[in-house]
Formats: sequence, C-alpha cells, structure tokens
Amino acid sequence: MRPNPFHKALEVLLVEDSWGDVLLLREAFQDSGLPVNLNVVTDGEDGLAYLNREPKYSESPSPDLVLLDLNLPRMDGRAFLRRVKNHPRFKSLPVVILTSSTLESDIREVNEMRANSYLVKPADLRGFHEIAHNLWDYWLKSMPSD
Repeated sequence: MRPNPFHKALEVLLVEDSWGDVLLLREAFQDSGLPVNLNVVTDGEDGLAYLNREPKYSESPSPDLVLLDLNLPRMDGRAFLRRVKNHPRFKSLPVVILTSSTLESDIREVNEMRANSYLVKPADLRGFHEIAHNLWDYWLKSMPSD
C-alpha cells in the first residue's frame, strides 16, 4: 500500500456500462490500497447529470478525474467528452478514455476533442492493477488536496 499524502480519497467518476469492467477496476484500486473512491454511472447522460449535480446526484462528490468508455448506451463517450470539454465549468476536468477500441481513428478523434489520455482496457485483473497504478502515478497523486 502506498502512503496517502492527501486528507481525503480522490474521487473518480467512471462512465462505464460493463459491470465486469467496473468490478475489475474497483478491485484493482482496492487491492492496490490506493485512496480512490470510484463513483460509477453507466452512460453519458448520467455522467452529465452527475457533473451537473442534478437531483439524483446532488449529494455526490465532485470528481477529480473522469474515466470514460467510448461505447455507451443513450449518450456515447464521444458525445459526453465533447459536451464536457466545451463546457466552461468542466473543460479543465481531466478525462481519460478507458475503452476496448484500438482504432487509430478513435484515438485521433478523442485527442482532437481534448481527451487527456487514451488507455485500452486490459483483458484481466492484472492489467487493471497496472491501469490503477498508472492512473495513480500519472494523474491522481499530483492533484491537490482540499
């Protein structure tokens, strides 16, 4: 377990419709002992409702980072990313794409929409452990505490 230099756990909003991937990522953060709270919504519409603190999410914590799948029901990840990065209140919120797509066209498209990073979903728990540590090392541990 790594020491927690923060006064609180960091809040991650995971926008993901695969409960298997949700469980693997949650387990990876827990096994690693990283101080991360994983808040989950299953599509882009709920992701925007979460960010906008709509009634269903009015008591939810503000995220420090968004992990976003591209292929989602109702509002897909591309539409969500476009809306977030064009909104004055959210445009500086880090959004990391976490998807199964390895297509160059997808990578190029989300980079043009100002995604902060692009990660391909691993096939097993070990790979999700690597993702959790990489996210912590690169994005989360450098964020300021309250």
